[in-house]
Amino acid sequence: MSLALFDLDNTLIAGDSDHAWGEFLVERGLVDAAEYKKSNDFYLQAYQEGTLDIHEYLAFSLAPLTRHSMQQLHQWREEFMRDKIEPLLLPQAEALLEQHRQQGDRIVIITATNFFITEPIAARLGVEDLIAVRPEILDQRYTGRITGTPCFREGKITCLEEWLVTEKLDLTGSHFYSDSHNDLPLLLKVDHPVAVDPDAQLKAHAEHAGWPILSLRKTAY
Repeated sequence: MSLALFDLDNTLIAGDSDHAWGEFLVERGLVDAAEYKKSNDFYLQAYQEGTLDIHEYLAFSLAPLTRHSMQQLHQWREEFMRDKIEPLLLPQAEALLEQHRQQGDRIVIITATNFFITEPIAARLGVEDLIAVRPEILDQRYTGRITGTPCFREGKITCLEEWLVTEKLDLTGSHFYSDSHNDLPLLLKVDHPVAVDPDAQLKAHAEHAGWPILSLRKTAY
């Protein structure tokens, strides 16, 4: 058994679930629309440019969770899954996951998007192992803080290594699929890095390194 690691946003789904949650909050009038949309778009651009301050972003993105009960948040999350995530699902991504299942690999989604957003997406994709930013919960309420290391850039390696120790596994024969240059630290750690519908920086690196480049959005890349 080998590990098949997958980034989530713009890899297994055709969009960014974290940004989409922000759009959902804006559309539902659950945040100050103009101000929140401006910040939400700013942080997405910073992520794409490789300049994102992950701690600043998490303080922004987790704040709305602190204002509502778990019951209410879960109700909204179901609507978010239906309205925002279902349209982003990719048949070829699901086929690739199934290919790794048939090969007996252990599939893991590893993402910088927080567990509240990604838990139902992983479940929808049939993936039991999810490594994600963990929002802190005290007395059945989100605090706006996280527990552990942010699962972002080099932090993905830290989070994965902690998980590997717990699961008594290693990276021998491992694959990692990602669209983003932010994931280069982890792509360089696995035996089989794969660029999936990559951004320009990752595409250039993959071409230079001779890594496979794959599209899950069209027949051929």
